[in-house]
Amino acid sequence: MRMGEDRGVDAGSTSTGRGRVAWAVVALSLGTTLNPLNSSMVAVALISLQHDFGLTVGQVAWVITVFYVASVVGQPLMGRLIDALGARRVFIAGMAVVVVAGAMAPSGGFALVLVSRGIMALGTSVAFPAAVALVGPLAQAGRMSPPRLLARIQVVNTTAAALGPVVGGVLIAIAGWPAIFLVNVPLGLAALVSVWMLVPRDTPRGAVTGFAVVRVLDPSGVLAFAVAAVALLVVLLGAGGDLTWPLLAAGAVAAMLFVWRERRARLPFIDVRMLAANRALTWTYAGFTVFTAIYSLALFGLPQLLEDRGGYPTALVGLLMLPLSGMTIAVAPLVARAIDKRGLVPVVVATGAALLVAAAMLGVGAVTTSPVWMLVMTAVIGIPYCMGSLAMTEAVRRVAPPEAVGVASGLLQSMRYVGAIAATVVLGRTLSAGVDARAWAGVVVVAVVAGVVHLVLALLTASALRRR
Repeated sequence: MRMGEDRGVDAGSTSTGRGRVAWAVVALSLGTTLNPLNSSMVAVALISLQHDFGLTVGQVAWVITVFYVASVVGQPLMGRLIDALGARRVFIAGMAVVVVAGAMAPSGGFALVLVSRGIMALGTSVAFPAAVALVGPLAQAGRMSPPRLLARIQVVNTTAAALGPVVGGVLIAIAGWPAIFLVNVPLGLAALVSVWMLVPRDTPRGAVTGFAVVRVLDPSGVLAFAVAAVALLVVLLGAGGDLTWPLLAAGAVAAMLFVWRERRARLPFIDVRMLAANRALTWTYAGFTVFTAIYSLALFGLPQLLEDRGGYPTALVGLLMLPLSGMTIAVAPLVARAIDKRGLVPVVVATGAALLVAAAMLGVGAVTTSPVWMLVMTAVIGIPYCMGSLAMTEAVRRVAPPEAVGVASGLLQSMRYVGAIAATVVLGRTLSAGVDARAWAGVVVVAVVAGVVHLVLALLTASALRRR
């Protein structure tokens, strides 16, 4: 058997029952929470880091930039490792990396904090593509529905992202900013041990040698992708300074070299030919990027609206934002059931329509910041977020080639960060002078236009899914 031929676990040779599968999904979900948790809870540590290390606002912001950039590059790279070596094996290795990164951050200066954030982003990047790769075999072993298993993972992920600032605030109040790094040690160990005990072993792979691994990973393709992604993302984030134009040029050249290399590689890191031919996958990626950008406009913009224009204290803002995650918990099982009974295509189309309504609903903030209306608005936004996250993840799982589901789902998560970064750039420009009704109306216009674009992409995705 050639390495990378089989991505799953040997379901037929195991006695995995429903109970074991359910606990295995819990274990995988614990690992998948670490990336969104670390992405969001660091927001409340910026002031502490800035004070302790004597940094400027621009300097301390690198703890966010490093994590975003490393996640964009790391998600498809870790997915490629999963396809080559096996999801369970790579998941366990990734959690070990998270434990080390969490322990090392408090032991040095700010440079070590940045290094730790980058390593942590890479370590946590294994979890989601590994979980997606394992959902199919686990569902088959337990005779369960893959969308419903994905729904459970989605609920936990969304809750972790929403509660990240709350968890971070509590940890910092108890033990200072090092606590948001050290908490990864017990969480990473728990995920590592539980997956090692509960998830069946990967199917045997032949010739897993160092040379074979390097050949499968396509080092030149990975390098070109990394250079292009890092350079262009740093420019997009406005962190390039005097090097903005050289970085932009380097990113463009690296992107062209990446496409040239991948079109000729026998085992490409990201098969651009497959992406061009697989319209369902291509439209899903494009739609998910716009989808995430709209959601991020709400996730990052509403707290500024509520604090600056509404005058709410930070604690109350968190409560007003809770319906975002609360609706995911309530709606995810219904969405999974709808995919099972009605099919994936109707849910994708319904997501496009619901997201456009949610984008328009943001306009309420230009008129009033009444707590009742804010709760209604965040609840409405939470519905299409749950629908889209689950439907598009399931679409990638279904239409990606079996031998590339890891890198395909990892690339989907990269698109999540690209969308989030785009949203932060829009918010930085529209709200730079303060959050009043006029400025917020500008955010709403961008969201509605993006909602129309997403609806078109959703229809194109649905059409491509029907043809498949």
